[in-house]
Amino acid sequence: MVEVIGAGFGRTGTMSVRAALEALGRGPCHHMADVLGEPAATVRWTAALRGDREALRAAVAGYRATADFPGCLLWRELLDLFPDAKVLLSVRDPESWYRSAVRTIFDPVLDQVFAKLGAETTEFVAALAEHGYRHTGRDAAIAWFTRHNAEVAAAVPAEKLLVYEVREGWEPLCAFLGVDVPPESFPRVNDSGDFTGTVERFLDGG
Repeated sequence: MVEVIGAGFGRTGTMSVRAALEALGRGPCHHMADVLGEPAATVRWTAALRGDREALRAAVAGYRATADFPGCLLWRELLDLFPDAKVLLSVRDPESWYRSAVRTIFDPVLDQVFAKLGAETTEFVAALAEHGYRHTGRDAAIAWFTRHNAEVAAAVPAEKLLVYEVREGWEPLCAFLGVDVPPESFPRVNDSGDFTGTVERFLDGG
């Protein structure tokens, strides 16, 4: 059962959020990394993005949390399925987010990745685009990002919502979840360099 719904877009530190949630006992945490290259998961999420409630339930079966795309696009639907869940909205400065996104998730090289992954992934990407996940320029991308964050903040009751920047570290996240701060350092993973290296290794067949 999902206990934490990650409503923040990719490139807001969601891999670090995933690692942190799992370290705090809220794992496994679903992430876009669990979709690409997994045909069955890709098909389920395509159906979920197009309104299939049972496909969404199946897509998150066995997970205690979600982060990143595509789950963040269906935060309302997930909250409807799991009304006792808390909502974690990871954010960052919109300009900074766009600079990171245009070097990573909006990089045209990803078209090669998606094509290599096959028809299921191509259809999945089309379903993402139906929810606004496409690069139509700086102003449109930033407007999409800020509108999404504002909608989440306006709709989720304050006691169920944490608006969070990963640079804040453990304390606000642990307070939100009602757990102790762990002794280890907060995880910092998947910066733009990590992302680019992963893409290049995939295209090279490594």
